Amino acid sequence: MTSRKPARRPPSPARERGTGGEGARGRGLGGEGARARSVLRVLKRAYPDAHCALDHKNAYQLLAATILSAQCTDVRVNLVTPELFRRYPTPAALARGSQGEVEEIIRSTGFFRNKAKNLIAMAQALVAEHGGEVPDTMEALHALPGVGRKTANVVLGNWYGINEGITVDTHVTRIARLLKLTKQTDAVKIERELMALFPRADWTLISHLLISHGRAVCIANRPKCGECVIAPHCPSRLI
Repeated sequence: MTSRKPARRPPSPARERGTGGEGARGRGLGGEGARARSVLRVLKRAYPDAHCALDHKNAYQLLAATILSAQCTDVRVNLVTPELFRRYPTPAALARGSQGEVEEIIRSTGFFRNKAKNLIAMAQALVAEHGGEVPDTMEALHALPGVGRKTANVVLGNWYGINEGITVDTHVTRIARLLKLTKQTDAVKIERELMALFPRADWTLISHLLISHGRAVCIANRPKCGECVIAPHCPSRLI
């Protein structure tokens, strides 16, 4: 299924501007900073259309799809969400949903019982606390059931155009470590270190670029180093 790139709210200039610190200016320390800037420049040329692979038409759909994407491929999520959103087109509809029915729809995404519980609870919270609208702050999103920092970053960056942080998934973790941009294994710590290396305006994009590269070239256990455009900047390259 081809991913759609729906119209989004325009970015908030006040939130796009950093409030100071190295990350806001994209200046890392030492070799990691120079390497990060080189990698960003090369990947922008290599993947000019990099974007969120989860199909969605609004913030609610993106939020639900991101919750479903835990331990599941975006391709599989995109096969499931059309029926989910047909049955439950709004948070209010999902808030009234049956646990069993939601489970059956999303079963193939894995961990379907817990995901169904979180989806319904998330929708109920949106209705009760936000008038059925998806909030546009990290604090409010993170307070929703089933929503961690990674999910909040996806919604803020890809729908609202707010670069609050960097989405760290398995591709981002693996490639950032191969590039020696971080030695951390914890996603939150990795995110903080990457935020210090890349310009704030590119925080959402760098995640898409690394994910695209991880899927196409820097594949786990079988990286195509001979085809890699960032191999000259990679201390872990096999060539």
